[in-house]
Amino acid sequence: MQPEITSVDFHFDVMCPYAYQTSKWIRDVRSQNGIEINWRFFSLEEVNRVEGKKHPWEREWSYGWSMLRIGALLRRTSMDDLDAWYERAGRALHEEGHRPHQPDVARHLLQEIGLDPALVDQAIADETTHDDVRTEHQKVIDSGGYGVPTMYMQRADGSEHCLFGPVLIDPPTGDAAIRLWNAVTAWVEFPQLYELQQPKQKHDEIAIAQTFSAYLNARDWVSINRGVEVGFGEDGFEVVGSADRDRS
Repeated sequence: MQPEITSVDFHFDVMCPYAYQTSKWIRDVRSQNGIEINWRFFSLEEVNRVEGKKHPWEREWSYGWSMLRIGALLRRTSMDDLDAWYERAGRALHEEGHRPHQPDVARHLLQEIGLDPALVDQAIADETTHDDVRTEHQKVIDSGGYGVPTMYMQRADGSEHCLFGPVLIDPPTGDAAIRLWNAVTAWVEFPQLYELQQPKQKHDEIAIAQTFSAYLNARDWVSINRGVEVGFGEDGFEVVGSADRDRS
């Protein structure tokens, strides 16, 4: 019998191209079965921080962390506002090749979705938005997680089950989206089923690069590839992980 899932806590970082693709899929699922999505935070900057470098909350502006702080402030008023912000900022970065991690672009995107662009500055001025992001990031770490998309499936009995993924580059829609949802939620029945992975071949790598071309051109950072590639932006921004370690 399929487990009864009442809602999903979906942890994301706007910077992550894989989390964005998965968010498109789960939004399609929501449109069909009405599942509640609670958007939560995770920081690739923090999980991939190089020892001795600043934490993202120690910087005046830190690309992914600051976008999540904007989201934290929006969520205090409305989960729908955070939903709209993540969708628009994610689409801007991963499909349109814009830079929502730059303050002026972030302000413009808020205005596009009918929100006050001054919320960018309010979120950065409010030190408590750090706490919102840090708390939800730490929950994933404490669960043994290391990247996004990470989802907590909320059961009808009040318990929850943590899953990483699904990792997608071509999120299914319609009936296919529901079939994938049923496959993912079936894992909840098997608490000791830890891993099922499809190796990436050369044609997969080409498809991934093509799908993420807008993101690759717009990012101002270098991704980790199996933990060996390290890069820094002009502001000292730390690395982000790649799907080779399931950390993008």
